[in-house]
Amino acid sequence: MIETAAARSDGERARSAADALARLRPGVVEEAVRCLGAGEAVGFVARLDRWFADVHVPLAALYPDPDALAAAIVDLALRAAVQRPADLRAVDRRREIDPGWFQHQRMVGYVAYTDRFAGTLDALPARLDHLAELGVTYLHLMPLLAPREGANDGGYAVADYRSVDPRLGTIDDLSDLAFELRARDMSLCVDLVLNHTAREHPWARAWQAGDPAYEGFYLAFPDRTMPDAYEETINDVFPDQAPGSFTEVPGTGWVWTTFFDYQWDLDYSTPRVFTAMLEEILWLANRGVEIFRMDAVPFMGKRLGTSCMNQPEVHDIVQALHAAVKLAAPATVFKAEAIVAPDELVAYLGAHERYRPECELAYHNQLMVMLWSSLATKDARLAVQSLRRLRPIPAETSWATYVRCHDDIGWAVGDVDARAVGYDPYAHRDFLNAFYAGEFPLSYARGARFGENPETGDARISGSTAALCGIAEARERGDAHALELGIRRFVLLHAVTFGWGGVPLVYMGDELGQGNDTTYLDDPALAGDNRWMHRPYFDDAAAALRHDPATVQGRVFGWTKALAAARASLPALHAAGEGRVLDVDSPHVLAWHRRHPRSGHFVGLVNVAEHPVTVDARVLDGFGALDTVLSSDGPLLVHDGRLVVPALGFVWLAEP
Repeated sequence: MIETAAARSDGERARSAADALARLRPGVVEEAVRCLGAGEAVGFVARLDRWFADVHVPLAALYPDPDALAAAIVDLALRAAVQRPADLRAVDRRREIDPGWFQHQRMVGYVAYTDRFAGTLDALPARLDHLAELGVTYLHLMPLLAPREGANDGGYAVADYRSVDPRLGTIDDLSDLAFELRARDMSLCVDLVLNHTAREHPWARAWQAGDPAYEGFYLAFPDRTMPDAYEETINDVFPDQAPGSFTEVPGTGWVWTTFFDYQWDLDYSTPRVFTAMLEEILWLANRGVEIFRMDAVPFMGKRLGTSCMNQPEVHDIVQALHAAVKLAAPATVFKAEAIVAPDELVAYLGAHERYRPECELAYHNQLMVMLWSSLATKDARLAVQSLRRLRPIPAETSWATYVRCHDDIGWAVGDVDARAVGYDPYAHRDFLNAFYAGEFPLSYARGARFGENPETGDARISGSTAALCGIAEARERGDAHALELGIRRFVLLHAVTFGWGGVPLVYMGDELGQGNDTTYLDDPALAGDNRWMHRPYFDDAAAALRHDPATVQGRVFGWTKALAAARASLPALHAAGEGRVLDVDSPHVLAWHRRHPRSGHFVGLVNVAEHPVTVDARVLDGFGALDTVLSSDGPLLVHDGRLVVPALGFVWLAEP
């Protein structure tokens, strides 16, 4: 068999890693036994055998002396393993036996800002009964690490990774909360900003002051020559608020600032930046963080003549970080915050020419966008086209599926997909912005444009789920029929995200049908960012109505709870199963199939039209005898060989 050059290169890198481990092993085993004791050392050395190549191989692609750097990383991991609390070590052992724990069909995530959900971290345990009632198994708290004072990009300008925003509490409060969550079999997820820090971060201050220990930590140029060259191919993230990717800092030069001028990009070509970030991750993992939302990962690689997004070194960095963390804290998983083109997105789940472990979870942005597009057009063909073309992800990973998140909705509609179903991609994106901003005739949505580019007209959309699906508008007008349609849209959206087979995420307040919150306009620090309209405070009065089926809150909460409970009973929805979009003969229906080796078949169907439609019943051929598990309108009806899917309705079918 002829070996390709790429394969030979892979083989050489693997042999280099094996040689490095062989040189390292005697000292590491002895040190592990000394520091951890014989019993714990066995586990650490076994993890070293499993993960060392995934540390060393990407380091060899990134840095000139991978052997020395890998040895330093192993030392860091060993120290973190020694410091790891006993109860977290117990979680490690369970997760090593069940590495796909995050893929279980009982997994449901809940996303919230601490202050808007509970006020402070020490008050949050009082909300856990609410989460347990919904079936939540992991809680993602939006950025809570200490930000810079003043403008801070919603908390993503971190001034200290080892402190919590003092308005929320202390790092000990965070550790205590993590303990309370583990007692309820829930996991804690927090945001980790990888691409940049606040300019006030101690690393930035030391670098700016010329401290040799922090040389090369950030990117800066003495004049505009290189910034101008880079900016020829870089797209602005916030063109209306922070145009350009560089900021002039007196005495320092033109600092790379992808986002805002107070967020300084780290330079990962410097090995010490890599190890410094690893130390922060390991420290937080030992405080009880189990899931890290890896923020702004696509921007970490900088290459002249490119968009400086999704560059090869980004994947090397994430792979090496992931493997290094597994050495010390194997219970930990990464979730990629990579809102990029679908073909680029799957790479963050390790889908390269060969599987490379990077992040276990990634946001299924494409599914979210396609659902909103389908509702606006009452046509599912673009969703079918786009989702069918998406590359499969490795069985060891999972999508995080969601209807809405804290951020704006960017219309990631691929030109190829749009044209395949007869849409002009630019006109379609314009239509979606107008529709969900409530500007299009007969639109039921009450969102708002965000980040509008005055030169191109591009924009994204802000607004709560209830506001975008018509619930808010119908309640304002007191229109019972429109309200029914809005609730059905809400349920349909969640029926897909809960039944798709990934890990469904519920954004705080959605389970109660909360609308837009305009109080952000009263706060000068927030008034310029309309994304705060869909980041409301938890409404206790609405929560008090959650068990009353005569109320919007009761209906929405009841459906969310029912979807989570039904999902937990269906092994086919385990995220490691196989899934595919089905062919149906109605443009209004999105249908999909799931199967796991330990389960039977599952089929989901949704109708995005506001009238009943039918599809050929032969779409179910070969799936055995399927029963209705859950649906919007009772058991699935069959008429003259055709399945009847109700208006804005859904059905879940599974083998008994």
